[in-house]
Amino acid sequence: MPVMNNLSVSDTRFSYPLSTLQQIARDILAHARKGGATACETNVSDGFGQTVTVRQNAVETIEYNRDKGLSVTIYIGQKRGHASTSDFSPQAIGDTVAAALSIARYTADDDCAGLAEAALLAQDYPQPSLYFPWQISVEEAIELAKTCEQAAYAADKRITNSEGATVAVSESQFVYANSLGFMGGYPLSRHSISCAMIAEQGDSKQRDYWYSVARDAADLEAVQSIGEKAGKRSAARLGARKIDTCEVPVLFEAPIASGLIGHFANAVTGGSLYRKSSFLLNSIGQQVFAPAIQILERPHLHKGLASGPFDDDGVATVDRNVVENGIVQGYFLGSYTARKLGMRTTGNAGGTHNLIMQHHAATGFDALIKQMGTGLLVTELLGHGINSVTGDYSRGASGFWVENGEIRHPVEEITIAGNLNNMFKGIQAIGDDIVIRGSKQCGSVLIDRMTVAGD
Repeated sequence: MPVMNNLSVSDTRFSYPLSTLQQIARDILAHARKGGATACETNVSDGFGQTVTVRQNAVETIEYNRDKGLSVTIYIGQKRGHASTSDFSPQAIGDTVAAALSIARYTADDDCAGLAEAALLAQDYPQPSLYFPWQISVEEAIELAKTCEQAAYAADKRITNSEGATVAVSESQFVYANSLGFMGGYPLSRHSISCAMIAEQGDSKQRDYWYSVARDAADLEAVQSIGEKAGKRSAARLGARKIDTCEVPVLFEAPIASGLIGHFANAVTGGSLYRKSSFLLNSIGQQVFAPAIQILERPHLHKGLASGPFDDDGVATVDRNVVENGIVQGYFLGSYTARKLGMRTTGNAGGTHNLIMQHHAATGFDALIKQMGTGLLVTELLGHGINSVTGDYSRGASGFWVENGEIRHPVEEITIAGNLNNMFKGIQAIGDDIVIRGSKQCGSVLIDRMTVAGD
């Protein structure tokens, strides 16, 4: 079984040392076994955060949080019960296990319920490089936020107001254990800097933002750059107007293009598939994307925002090519959903791990604009008009109108529509302007044709 390193830094920054979380997990498993559980799994976590927001060069909020919690899942045969608490006292732990046992006794049998197969659990994994504590004082965070906001104001004279600049620190640690003998866990960090500004000219007001997020604060974008981008993006939207309804190529800017990967991932996730609420049923081996598209899953990336050696079931994660040359090679399954589908888990209980969408010939953003010729650059999406069963896609949008390979003017109050089946197959190019902010990453994505509804 994995060797868990107790990092000394975690002992001083968290409310509990990792060894305490391990002992709580052992106690939970012992209570469950004594209470008659045939199997049990538990997750015990502890974390803290510090968030500072500055607005108009004055401190607006300073927030601290300390969180802890544990969850218990009990199996009695193939009956399942679940309970949770934020109280780590021995009495509360015993009561939580008893509650989960009681629930399990009164639920119906589920022939897919149960722990992951023992042979699939992570074995002897190295300590992941996902924890980088940011030793920043409140005073230092305030100065960073002020610098960020000042850079935004300086970016354009039409910036007249601010929604604030925020510097956030978040660090946590967890232990997952089950009655098969598995116990694993580690600390994680996730830090961010953000800025949102308001531009004004005449009767027109526009808002936009920029932010950076990373495991390691050293990898965050410079505060001056974040502020400058927030200011320039806000000012660039001034004078936005509607356009006539048309069918044109659409370029999704990198920060929102990753959402297209999310729509694909949701459609081939076990829960959507076994409930038959997906437009990509039976899609393994099918041409879903344009032939030049690859989607890779890389769970072990150094400092990856969605990296991890095992999933929420304790199953070892592995590198996969989920889409090769536009053809789907696999789904995203946890132990339960895999059993529902008569398949094997892919180590995706709890979600995906660093999905990367690539094109055989990635290109720069300016080249994408020129390749599009005349069409719409989308920089913001509104609403959630996506039918998961049919793949129909319709969302409010704003961005910029492009003619002859050049940006002409900002656009707002429009809707873009299509079908994800056609959109995926219609991907013409992907940029190299990747912005990493979460579990899915790609550059800007150019789609050959969508309906743009305006006046």
